[in-house]
Amino acid sequence: MNLHALLAARATPVRVGLIGAGKFGSMFLAQVPGIANLEVAAIADLDPDRARAAVRAVGWDEARVAATRFVDSGAALIGMDGVEVVVEATGSPAAGIAHARAAIAAGKHIVMVNVEADVLAGPLLAAEARAAGVVYSMAYGDQPALVAELVDWARASGFRVVAAGKGTKYLPAYHEVTPDDVWSHYGLTPEAARAAGMNPQMFNSFLDGTKSAIEMAAIANACGLDVPSAGLAFPPCGVDDLPHVLRPRAAGGSLERAGIAEVVSCLERDGRPVFRDLRWGVYVVFEAPTDYAASCFAQYGLKTDASGQYAAMYKPYHLIGLELSISVLSAALRGEPTGQSREFRADVVSVAKRDLRQGEMLDGEGGYTVWGRAMPAADSLRAGALPIGLAHRVALRRGVARGAVLTWDDVAAMDGPAVQARREMERVFTPAR
Repeated sequence: MNLHALLAARATPVRVGLIGAGKFGSMFLAQVPGIANLEVAAIADLDPDRARAAVRAVGWDEARVAATRFVDSGAALIGMDGVEVVVEATGSPAAGIAHARAAIAAGKHIVMVNVEADVLAGPLLAAEARAAGVVYSMAYGDQPALVAELVDWARASGFRVVAAGKGTKYLPAYHEVTPDDVWSHYGLTPEAARAAGMNPQMFNSFLDGTKSAIEMAAIANACGLDVPSAGLAFPPCGVDDLPHVLRPRAAGGSLERAGIAEVVSCLERDGRPVFRDLRWGVYVVFEAPTDYAASCFAQYGLKTDASGQYAAMYKPYHLIGLELSISVLSAALRGEPTGQSREFRADVVSVAKRDLRQGEMLDGEGGYTVWGRAMPAADSLRAGALPIGLAHRVALRRGVARGAVLTWDDVAAMDGPAVQARREMERVFTPAR
């Protein structure tokens, strides 16, 4: 609660290097001029001219643009003197793992906006950072870090966490949506989306359930929670009903048991809007440890289930990159992450969107071939399931039926640093079976 004071008292600015000047990165860059003693020393993007255009578009003056280095290589940025905190915002799992390891080796803190990389190998990267004496952190402003904060608050207050997660727009049919028809579900024309610079595959990953699965797996791995054994259920639920719906089935709710990361939908299954939905927010449901605590819930107006034992706290919005400086400053000034994967409890596996043929090339998150389903890590390893983060630009060795979980044996042999990091993470953090 004193990051601003700590930053003001610091003798030298906190200097940041940003890798990836897309939407998340641009939102962070928009805030930097208003934060005294925080500087972006360098920005790496595959297209440096696009990055220069981005900083001008968010309001940077020419003096600030001229004082910033623009490069086309994340590795080059990490190697620069004076960069203290590296923000990885590329969205590529392979690039994210490579950049994180390079930053850790260089003795620099890493803020991992790239949740895809975190779910693929985050516990391993976090352990390597701790061993090197630097911080590996989730990105504040994105849902996993905000949920981790709520979970930490609940536990530090003495409550048992029953469920935690976020809201989204979901219907079962969305799992098979492709980039060709994604915009109709957002109420946009393809032309309007193109004019706004919106990437159809990226936005489709938000819709088809993949991004939700990735974020819940990250939350589970950071908070010691689990994902549902049958995958996310996306129950329709508004904020007033959180403690009623997200309690164990034994208590009348929808969860198989307590301690689950789950997403709630802002749509009823027939498409009607949910009353007081949580589409843009995050939540935690917790249980009163005593009857006295439950009576205090009632006395102070907390929304509970009918028993009064289960209650919820929520944050109705998240501002993604506009809040990212919280992670940067926490790492640099406190040496603390704003959420960090520590266990391999949950995975995100690849599921066929349609009947796939031998020889077809998988196109990864948000594409035409597969969507990502959350799965307990022990189940994923037992099945030999193919992680969604590796289901990109790899050919099928055999056909796979619509709705089936793909396995490592279904695809051509893969190797490379990302695959090796994933396999190492599995060996080191193998969950109990």
